Amino acid sequence: MLCCEPITLRYSDGYEGFARLWCPVKPRGAVLYLHGIQSHGGWFERSAAYLAEAGFVVLLPDRRGSGRNQRDRGHVSGPRRWLLDGVECLNELHVRTGFTRFHIVGVSWGGKLALALHRYAPGRIAGLSLIAPGLFPRVDLPFREKMRVAWSMIAARRTLFEIPLNEPELFTDTPAWRLFIQGDPLRLRQVTAAFLVSSRRLDRYVLGLARGHSGCPLHLFLAGRDQIIDNAATKAFVRGLNWPLAQITEYESACHTLEFEPDPGAFFDALAASAGGIASPISPARPC
Repeated sequence: MLCCEPITLRYSDGYEGFARLWCPVKPRGAVLYLHGIQSHGGWFERSAAYLAEAGFVVLLPDRRGSGRNQRDRGHVSGPRRWLLDGVECLNELHVRTGFTRFHIVGVSWGGKLALALHRYAPGRIAGLSLIAPGLFPRVDLPFREKMRVAWSMIAARRTLFEIPLNEPELFTDTPAWRLFIQGDPLRLRQVTAAFLVSSRRLDRYVLGLARGHSGCPLHLFLAGRDQIIDNAATKAFVRGLNWPLAQITEYESACHTLEFEPDPGAFFDALAASAGGIASPISPARPC
């Protein structure tokens, strides 16, 4: 199996972020892989490596303030910064591969960012794989905490709040992976008021997606026993987009993080097939 190369991404505002990069010898496409709100790239190395074995260059960054990135932990200045970071990751893939359009994989909260990137830079997105995307969460802050967030945006934007996803059983039924999540020192447990408000603004931006778009295939992957995501609302939203090239795959017995199922092989196959159908290069590939 291909090993990843740890790299540093230098964003336009001077922030330096950690990322994992897989480079097959003769790539047939390139993938930007976006993780969730609490997780980081280390959670998804198996599926990323599988995509690389299938012939894709894969860039899996730890979001700024997450994972191995200790600077500004759990913080962002605003939603546009996430979009700029995403575009700059695509630029990194372009420089390394020569490709001009890319497939985006987004897991949980990262699925929301993937859709927002499609709206922000549609000409650069060849296809989307959304894995239990965080468009309609079933878990939210209590009302009193929301009031504290609103006040903090006025008085102290960097005030930290607990992410209401502390129970590993929300993510998986697999005992070994529950222990991994519980003991993960890189897991993000708190975010700032600015992060939470920016995430809400990103929600509104995603909901403004144009209906009837036909240029970008979309594959929605859902876990049938998801306790974090409202699957019914998510399916209704995707179907309401009226994208002719949209499809939905639901794994009825699975929990939220499909990566952590006892045997995720079928999911990995479907993810690689999804990327393979829509991540074709627009310009000749070059070794990265």
